[in-house]
Amino acid sequence: MDRHVAFERLHNFRDMGGYRTRDGAAVRWGRLYRSDSLGKLRGEDWDRFLKLGIGTVIDLRYPWEIDAKGRVPEHSSLTYHNLSIEHRPYDQAALGPDIDTGRYLADRYLEVAHDGVEELRRSLQVIAAAEDRPVVFHCASGKDRTGLLAAVVLTLLDVAEADIVEDFTLTGLATERLVADWRAGNPGRELTWPDYGRAPAEVMTLFLAGLTERHGSVRAYAEKLLGADDTLVAALRRNLLMPEPAV
Repeated sequence: MDRHVAFERLHNFRDMGGYRTRDGAAVRWGRLYRSDSLGKLRGEDWDRFLKLGIGTVIDLRYPWEIDAKGRVPEHSSLTYHNLSIEHRPYDQAALGPDIDTGRYLADRYLEVAHDGVEELRRSLQVIAAAEDRPVVFHCASGKDRTGLLAAVVLTLLDVAEADIVEDFTLTGLATERLVADWRAGNPGRELTWPDYGRAPAEVMTLFLAGLTERHGSVRAYAEKLLGADDTLVAALRRNLLMPEPAV
């Protein structure tokens, strides 16, 4: 199943619907999206985006990234939140070919999960409160920061870890275009990391294992550090899930 929504300039815009929960429910289609930078929206892409009826945009990038690359265009139908969850910037494009991709990125994600608790908490609250209109959250490539938040949300909905890992790896379908975007935006620079833009399953598997090792489970991490109590989880489930059809 191809979850990617086709745009000309967005390469990693995906619908998170359809994932089954352990109790037989499923994530609603057209209710929660993840994406690469919405600052690239213009022309026909912008018209296509508006037709999705999205009411809330969560931008997980640093303010300096937004200053450099732009944000989603302002529109009366959109509520915009800049919640920069990463506090220690690093340059993936400049990494060497000897880097262990799985371990390196999982460790960066663990840093973000603990540095960005305030912004992650607020992101969950915003998603839970968006009762009638779809939500999209994004970073630059829609892979790392976006993948972290997606994993937490799906965990709180009680989606199986195998599906969470699979959702992460789907960025691989956009890798070639993300790399082309980087090269176009960085003339004169060399891309030294061969795994730039890739999303191997090992990254998410190690990240989730790291949270479990430190906190007992991903759900316990979210409850203790992000304030994801029963009330918040119930609101997420109410807004994002559809019940299993009666037989």
